[in-house]
Amino acid sequence: MHIILVTPAGPDSKAGNRATAVRWQSLLEQNGHRIEVVTDYRGEPCDLLIALHAWRSADALQTFRQHWLDKPLIVVLTGTDIYRYQKEFPEITRHSMAVADVLVGLHDKVSEDIPASFHHKLVTLRQSAEKPSPGGCPTVEPEHFDVCVIGHLRDEKDSLRAALAARLLPDESGIVVSCAGKPHNDEWHNKALNESRDNPRFRYLGELDKPALHNLMAVSKLMVISSVMEGGANVVSEACRAGLPVLASDIPGNRGLLGDDYPGYFPVVDERALAESLRRAETDSRFLAGLKAEVEALAETFTPERELEKLEFALARAVARAGNQDAAAEVP
Repeated sequence: MHIILVTPAGPDSKAGNRATAVRWQSLLEQNGHRIEVVTDYRGEPCDLLIALHAWRSADALQTFRQHWLDKPLIVVLTGTDIYRYQKEFPEITRHSMAVADVLVGLHDKVSEDIPASFHHKLVTLRQSAEKPSPGGCPTVEPEHFDVCVIGHLRDEKDSLRAALAARLLPDESGIVVSCAGKPHNDEWHNKALNESRDNPRFRYLGELDKPALHNLMAVSKLMVISSVMEGGANVVSEACRAGLPVLASDIPGNRGLLGDDYPGYFPVVDERALAESLRRAETDSRFLAGLKAEVEALAETFTPERELEKLEFALARAVARAGNQDAAAEVP
């Protein structure tokens, strides 16, 4: 099929929406589809349209339906769609959900937070990550217990929570938190720089390219994802594929990837609880090994092959629904 994929993130962006679009383009082209990734859709013809973000892509969705009423349409629900814009802009967000033939959720608990009337449209897939290839020996500072935080610095990510937790650790702790990501604005940039200057346990690395991120994960003993909302963070997929233990905020977007029984949750926006979990991971080898075993067991759920299988299922279901055919197929 000729598929247009709309993302609000521009070509030079390293935002999650752009990364998802580029990865899906690569996966679907492997199966013979022709994929155009655009940020501005103006009614161009295609066989099917995929829109990343129900709220941010609302204009594109309206334009598509005005030009192509009967063509298949897939809308991918992001964390801000599910946990913010449904409440702040319910008419726009839910209209985008209503005009879609298929809704794609990126973690297993999305159905709990969207209207029941849309459940029949929902296809759940987990974003994939390549298994890191063996490289050279990364430089590890033996006196440090390195912890990484990876992701754009913004309110939704609560990006400095691990830094605040590190301030509460005892003097004998060797924990050092390294944070990599582009700041959302000048305020976040200044906050990260100030924290890096004032907190000896925190280093702000700025935005890193993929090789540098892989190196950061390789030298780290633990990753923290402290978000207050997530639609299904790809960095969790990357950590699982790398065998990197995770401490995660207790939110649906993390539980929907790691599972309800995962032992590494901490209460959201609670640096004291996070500090306790960090210290436990540093001093209790059995706890850290248990986290590692959990993420390694989950790794096979984040493979490109599994993601492509679910993408093809979503395409087939959208085509069937747009053609008023029976779309009640078995979910792979």
